Amino acid sequence: MEPESVTEVTSSDVLVVIPAWNEERRIGATVRAAALLAPVLVVDDGSRDATARLAREAGARVVRRRARGGKGAALASGVAALPPETRFVLFLDADLEDSAAAAAPLLEAVRSGSCAMAVAVPPPQPGGGHGFVVRLARDGIRKQSGFEAAAPLSGQRCLTVEAARAVRFASRFGVEVGLTVDLLAAGHQVVEVPADLRHRVTGTDWRAQLHRARQYRDVWLALRSRSRRRRRR
Repeated sequence: MEPESVTEVTSSDVLVVIPAWNEERRIGATVRAAALLAPVLVVDDGSRDATARLAREAGARVVRRRARGGKGAALASGVAALPPETRFVLFLDADLEDSAAAAAPLLEAVRSGSCAMAVAVPPPQPGGGHGFVVRLARDGIRKQSGFEAAAPLSGQRCLTVEAARAVRFASRFGVEVGLTVDLLAAGHQVVEVPADLRHRVTGTDWRAQLHRARQYRDVWLALRSRSRRRRRR
């Protein structure tokens, strides 16, 4: 779906892209912290709250999608809006708040030329689920590429602009697994980097379990589509 509106992004060879859906409580702090690293572009994925307004007030430029398309579609919209001078794109989740500034090691890893994508490995965080989605993602990446991912679902990733524009963004919550498998299949180097990034823990109530079920579905679909594509080659 075409974005509803796009505003010009400040000139820089780095752009932070933050997909956001109904994140009015956290988006302001996340944008302000991320802006310490580079200009920020927030993709408002059909939010019904004040996410877009608060992102602008915090200093971000905003792409607004008319309806929710999911995380993969939001990231694709962000990449489509990259200005021509962009060399590196830093994907960050909208709920990192002040910890977003700790993503600098990801940018440093990609700037060094040692990899096409750096993935953040966050510190252990209390709470959360039982790890079945993480296991699915980790096992699927290993089977398809041989890569042992410590943080297969981490949304905090820095890519070269060539890598970001070359991949096919998987739907919704399958996007991270898809990025890893696609780049490795294309022969790009992927590294994982420890980074002190902290986000909202999903929890264990019924809403959290429903979220994990959807996440499991999306990761499974992303892995299945890539496995089928590989077999056809």
